[in-house]
Amino acid sequence: MSEHESLVVAAKLARENAHAPYSNFRVGAAVRANSGRIFGGCNIENASYGLTVCAERVALFKALSEGERDFSAVAVVTDAERLTPPCGACRQLIWEFCGDVPVVLANLQGKMKTFHMGALLPEPFDSSSF
Repeated sequence: MSEHESLVVAAKLARENAHAPYSNFRVGAAVRANSGRIFGGCNIENASYGLTVCAERVALFKALSEGERDFSAVAVVTDAERLTPPCGACRQLIWEFCGDVPVVLANLQGKMKTFHMGALLPEPFDSSSF
């Protein structure tokens, strides 16, 4: 199993724990730290929608809260036919904490495509912006 495939498997497993009673759009994500540890996350919805948290942020925050600071890749898995990239807020956080890492998009039908974060967030806002 390739490095990216194992990350996609972790994201698929995390997706199973999604709490999405309003949108029924279950998302799983996984981040790989340079230490080799993988952290999974799922989307968690709330009736107010504004308090909903995306899978990518859950995975990243779990890793950060465990002391990880260097990352090598991110994976996002949905059941949509069209591969689903991270939302704008997640792109910003991935850029800030992970940099120009590979982001693997996958679905449950086996479709997979990899982008670098710089392609998903051109002209990013970061500490070099001020």
